[in-house]
Amino acid sequence: MDSLSIYDVLARFWGYDTFRLKQEQIIESVMAGRDTLALLPTGGGKSLCYQVPALCKEGVCLVFSPLISLMNDQVQSLKKRGIVAELIHSGLSSREIDIVFDNAQYGKTKFLYLSPERLISEKAFNRLIRLKVNLLAVDEAHCISQWGYDFRPAYLDIAKIREWFPGVPCLALTATATQDVTADIQEKLLFKHPNLIASSFYRSNLSYVVIHEENKLERIASILSKSPSSSIVYSRNRKSTKLCAEYLNKHGIQSTHYHAGLSQDERIDHENLWKSDQVPVICATNAFGMGIDKPDVRYVIHLDLPNSMEAYFQEAGRAGRDGQRSYAIAFIGSMDKTQMIHRFETGFPTLDYIKNFYKTLAIHFQIAEGSYSDRSYNFEIVSFCEQYKFDIIPSLEALKVLEHSGHIMLNDSVFQPSTVQILVDKEELYRYQVKHAEEDAILKVIMRTYEGVFFAPVRISEFKLAKSLEIHMDDLVYFLQSLHQAGIIQYNQKSEDAKIVFRGERIKSKNLEVDQKWYDFRKSRSLNQIEQVWKYIDETECRSMMMQKYFGESQATPCGICDLCIQRKKEQKDLVAKVKVKLDYVKQSTNAIPIKQFVDSFSYLDKEKVLSILKEMENEKLISTQKDILSVNSLS
Repeated sequence: MDSLSIYDVLARFWGYDTFRLKQEQIIESVMAGRDTLALLPTGGGKSLCYQVPALCKEGVCLVFSPLISLMNDQVQSLKKRGIVAELIHSGLSSREIDIVFDNAQYGKTKFLYLSPERLISEKAFNRLIRLKVNLLAVDEAHCISQWGYDFRPAYLDIAKIREWFPGVPCLALTATATQDVTADIQEKLLFKHPNLIASSFYRSNLSYVVIHEENKLERIASILSKSPSSSIVYSRNRKSTKLCAEYLNKHGIQSTHYHAGLSQDERIDHENLWKSDQVPVICATNAFGMGIDKPDVRYVIHLDLPNSMEAYFQEAGRAGRDGQRSYAIAFIGSMDKTQMIHRFETGFPTLDYIKNFYKTLAIHFQIAEGSYSDRSYNFEIVSFCEQYKFDIIPSLEALKVLEHSGHIMLNDSVFQPSTVQILVDKEELYRYQVKHAEEDAILKVIMRTYEGVFFAPVRISEFKLAKSLEIHMDDLVYFLQSLHQAGIIQYNQKSEDAKIVFRGERIKSKNLEVDQKWYDFRKSRSLNQIEQVWKYIDETECRSMMMQKYFGESQATPCGICDLCIQRKKEQKDLVAKVKVKLDYVKQSTNAIPIKQFVDSFSYLDKEKVLSILKEMENEKLISTQKDILSVNSLS
């Protein structure tokens, strides 16, 4: 494999003859051993930019990404192509992690995916240094920059391992980054020389639209009923995704919903309904979309705007990846700006709030002052806040501050499938089934569905089992727990909670200190990002131009297809019609009129445009001007 060219690899594993725009340039830069920052739009094929060169070289490629679900999708995709890839996450046991590292060191593993948080483990450091690494790939690289919209402190640790692999190039990848962020990424990742390869943020087929509307759902239903197409409707909270889907279904538009609070099986089921076009519309929070590459999405609609242009561009960019005309529509209500500012003001807690939150966390997990704990605890932020009467938004910020200060570490939730093993022999099981009719049905389905359940724990899906039995999933879990307590089965229920780790000594809350300069910086940057979002809403020239200029493209020109450009075209057409009517009147009367008198007959705001129209008409010889007098030749 190491002797294959990048074109051989592309054809052999992906079946393509050519690369997409900028992919080839990025890959050749990596193949030449240069540190490279690739700035490609959502759906631009970023993963190929590290997968292809890594397959051309001897050794393993280390891939860092903040999202376990996205990494898992990449691993499964590579395995389907016959490429050996592994993922290390907090759901693995110590023995399983050892096996993954052994395979990477002695086997044929070509890609090892891991989250940056894993780097703080001494074990991970000791094992990584033994690997023959051919490339360091850093996905979602904007997370390393404090200027970025999704800063992750653990990303800063990636630079440390560059000392172990001095000759190994680093490829950083992101879809959204301003000029400040791209400079910061290259500095933080210790690039030997600046090397940015970027595609334009211009999307020629994507029409950006802003609609001021109070009854948003009614207007969305009206749009989608007239043009039924694959669509995503984004909203800020989980409850509104369900309400939106219910409203659209009630009005004849098949819809489903998606958010992080659904079970893993429900999320997969709802996503597959949408991806397979059984249901054209999915109403979702921003938890939906990463790794989704559905090319024929015609509408991406926002009920609520995100807090940054980076997030909006990434979400809106999921429309029209097939190159066909598509629409990114933002709905704005009269109270939206007030509510966004309120969320900003309440989202940055006081130091006393952060201290109290830290103390409550420690008490909740029974960590005494002065003690050390390196355990990983399951942590569900919503239930924790409900239990201790904390507001969710400032609590999320408090967690970020505590993580940046080094007191805690947060991991993304990881799906650890439930397992079941039948502990009794078949005779004892039969006697139990005779006496317990309800559990009998469940046991029969388990034995019929999962082979080897008598000999070892097997992975099960509660969602699918409940569906098969036509009972509620909560009832199924209750019966499985009853069977477990009765000693009939060993039932290990999945854990989908986020993980939290206390780092270092648990100090007294009154002695807790935060980096005030960093905190003030985050606050001012967040306010600036919100102001940029509203600058986009209040834009008067061209929304695509504003988007491009935000990301540093100074040579942007009007797109011609956003709502503002279309409105301007309509106004121009109407004005041309008015000019022709007045010129026709001039022709039928005197056929000559002072240019100033003619122009003054229009409103002050239109005078410059009228002069421009007259100049074009003169170029086309429809009119003549001489000594400031206008005469009409022909208006055909």
